Amino acid sequence: MEESNSYKYGIKSTLAQCWAISGTWLLEIENGMQVITSTIVIGASENNAYRNENEFLTITSEEASWFGKHINSFVKLPLGIVLSTLLLDRLGHKKCMILANIPCLVAQIMLYFVKNVEMLYVCSMLMALSIGFMSAPILGYLGEVCEPKLRGSLTSASCIFYYMGTIILTMLYSITKQWRLTVIMSMVFPIITITILLTTPDSPMWLLAKEKHSKAHKNLSRLRGKVSYDKCENEFQEMVRYNMPSNNDKSLHKENTNTWKQFFEPAVLRPFRLLMMYFFFKILLSGLPLVPYLVSIFNKFGAPVNVEWTISFAMFLSIIGSLIAVFLIPKLGKRFLTLFTLSICSICYILIGLVGIYWKNAESITSWIILLLYLTTILISSSGITPISWILITEIFPAKSRNILCNISSALFYVITFFMTKYYPDFSNLVEFYNVFTICGIFGLFGCTYFYFCLPETENKTLQEITEFFK
Repeated sequence: MEESNSYKYGIKSTLAQCWAISGTWLLEIENGMQVITSTIVIGASENNAYRNENEFLTITSEEASWFGKHINSFVKLPLGIVLSTLLLDRLGHKKCMILANIPCLVAQIMLYFVKNVEMLYVCSMLMALSIGFMSAPILGYLGEVCEPKLRGSLTSASCIFYYMGTIILTMLYSITKQWRLTVIMSMVFPIITITILLTTPDSPMWLLAKEKHSKAHKNLSRLRGKVSYDKCENEFQEMVRYNMPSNNDKSLHKENTNTWKQFFEPAVLRPFRLLMMYFFFKILLSGLPLVPYLVSIFNKFGAPVNVEWTISFAMFLSIIGSLIAVFLIPKLGKRFLTLFTLSICSICYILIGLVGIYWKNAESITSWIILLLYLTTILISSSGITPISWILITEIFPAKSRNILCNISSALFYVITFFMTKYYPDFSNLVEFYNVFTICGIFGLFGCTYFYFCLPETENKTLQEITEFFK
């Protein structure tokens, strides 16, 4: 692809875009808080009789498993994402992001008064619904309102806010020592999010799809720092051309939206295949399927460390990596950063496997080497392949099918993660523990070869230029 034109809006444009997407960042904080809520509730309530005499809710290990993982997996995927698909084109990203806060607020209020495990399950379902519902609106909005040179940095910053959400809630709990009070205090975030979202503009591209050209031009001017219409005219015309396939032939568009034919076009199939491959290698090499088993994994590494603090340190490294990505993506580009971080993670995984299997005569040294190699993969993956995967989903799909494909891609990401996490123990028993890392690392090197030939550079490119490449 040719180099994109630079629109040269200035610092006011950057600040305006940061304000516009601040609502999505707050939603990511909520996302992180909702995910970690189950950890806090389970820790305080599982077999609770001897822990806190003032807490009357007690759940068993089996009930904790359903609350923490299974309900989220089965509700977040179909229900939240299907609802988002049905409403996104009709209501737009902004209204859908506002609606995503409602089940979150209801769940937080219910959790404060919860008295039995059935009510706890309902709360879990509502939180899962909120998480699933917000995925596509966030991704679509980020991709459509940011100018090309800032899209990568501002989108990758979302990962930072997700991890911030987990840390904020755990810090609140460490101060209050009461999970009910912690949950009710966290209600302030969806309230602030709704307030900010009410002040942000709708996506100009969504407005163009609804044939509201005047309002779309006005919103684009607002998003670029309230510049004159003439100054943002070039970018506006790019957006018009990008949306043209959806508006050029209305009868054809109507036919395509009622069938699945549009999903078999090369402009859709090629980016979809690329993204699924990216998700697969990202999950495989970022350690995502290993997260629920980190306590046992760190124990098997054998390094003389406090496992709980090591897990917290790994989360801190994820934040540092996400922050690094914000600065590296505009400088190095997504293609180079993908190849570099994926290859480093692959080599580290192969070394973990080889050292763990063949270097056993100095366990005190090898255990530290293995642990450091694994923590290196956490840092490296969070500064490259992890944030880039979510940036790509906002960029590579054509306008006419972006919303539904963002939903489908998000759903498949959760499905792949679920099955790879669920069957990790079986795979580990089948091939032995350290061979898991060796096999994953070898697969990662094949992934580097695939992306070398198939992954285009999308940094500082308009959505129209990216779509043209996949045609």
